[in-house]
Amino acid sequence: MNYKLSVVGYFSAAHCLKNYKGKCESLHGHNWKVKLSFLGTKLDNVGMLIDFSDAKKHMYKIITCFDHKFLNETKPFDKINPTVENIASFIFEQLKKNITLEHIKIYKVEVWENKYSSVSVYI
Repeated sequence: MNYKLSVVGYFSAAHCLKNYKGKCESLHGHNWKVKLSFLGTKLDNVGMLIDFSDAKKHMYKIITCFDHKFLNETKPFDKINPTVENIASFIFEQLKKNITLEHIKIYKVEVWENKYSSVSVYI
């Protein structure tokens, strides 16, 4: 049996896209939404894949660094374009490094820059 567990978090941040022609090349902000999903087949001795509060701690450890920041001046986006694709990829890779539980995998990170537009990175 497979289990998928998801948590959602939020942060607010500004950015501008480099090498882009259009409205988004100018400084603007978003209220970003992040959904983190774990996948596994084995539950712990309590009957959980991972505790919701632990999953949220892992997520917020990363996204808190972006909250109320200008992303273009925040690592790693001081070097790479702060597109929603790059933000989702960065969060996914950081989670993979920080979560070393053998019985679960980071399945998907989905990042919304508004209520209509999102990008997913997944295994």
